[in-house]
Amino acid sequence: MRLSYAQNLEDVHLAQLFAGEPPGTYVDVGAGHPVADNVTFHLYLSGWRGLVIEPQARWAELYAGVRPRDVAVCALAGAAPGEAELFEVERLHGLSTTVLEHARGAAAFGAGYRPRRLPVLTVAGLCRRHGIAAVDLLKIDVEGAEAAVLEGAGLADLRPRLVLVEAVTPGSLTPAHAAFEPLLDAAGYGCVWFDGLNRWYLRHEETALRARLPRAKADWGAVEHAWDHGPAADSPRHPDHALARALVRAFLAALPRLDAALLGRLLLAGRDPAEPPDAGELEALRALLEGSAEFPGRDPPLPEGPTRAGPIANLLARDRVRAALGRIAAHYDGGHLPE
Repeated sequence: MRLSYAQNLEDVHLAQLFAGEPPGTYVDVGAGHPVADNVTFHLYLSGWRGLVIEPQARWAELYAGVRPRDVAVCALAGAAPGEAELFEVERLHGLSTTVLEHARGAAAFGAGYRPRRLPVLTVAGLCRRHGIAAVDLLKIDVEGAEAAVLEGAGLADLRPRLVLVEAVTPGSLTPAHAAFEPLLDAAGYGCVWFDGLNRWYLRHEETALRARLPRAKADWGAVEHAWDHGPAADSPRHPDHALARALVRAFLAALPRLDAALLGRLLLAGRDPAEPPDAGELEALRALLEGSAEFPGRDPPLPEGPTRAGPIANLLARDRVRAALGRIAAHYDGGHLPE
């Protein structure tokens, strides 16, 4: 493989382990973003499919567009159905957790958190619901709730060939496998490798995979890494640079025709759409919009009607902002002749 998407070369090692086999099925618990730092995205591109469980809605919703063969469930996984608090960590979304102590630990990295009540489902129940009877890979990255996920996985019946579990305490490299490893031992699995972050468990009868198990961690420089390519539209090194540039040109040409509500969502992309913008975000957006426009006079009073729907719509309705959008688009929509 040429390009790795995972945080710790997990996808490189999985490609080696399953080399020569037909596409399989995964259950990815705590899947995160469908591409960035994702352990199973390379498998998906190789023809695999499966069940992904991700409690952060803004990431779970992306799977339908990026990985439509997968079944994506926005929920927590646990030992039994119910409800629990997810402590969603700001900015460092990979540290979001059901363990309050770990969420508080994110403060050391300058990140706060907020609680959110979510449903808890079991891996076993979800597999039954979606007709998944055979699993090649069960991957678990849940920031301290690994034992609960395994308790509800029905390992005796599901029998995944490989169980890959993040095995260090969030925010540190302190070993954490003592809390969940006895469950795997009892189900007939043995730890065959620790890659510095995850422990790899094979069911005892899995001799074919055991023979292909990596003997050492791959060389980090042997593959390219998605993060290192930079933003697609800015970096000629990015594999999708040409497409991204074409999309940017098309989007900028369409600016004056875009609905104000859509523009508002786009301008706040990257934040949780369920949370209204706070005063600081609105002020920053106002400064960006109004500071970008040369306008010779005063904006007329805002009209009654749809622009009263909210503060972002009001900002976008102003003449100075619409003028800025028109000036930007003029270089892409055919208004200005190319030099």
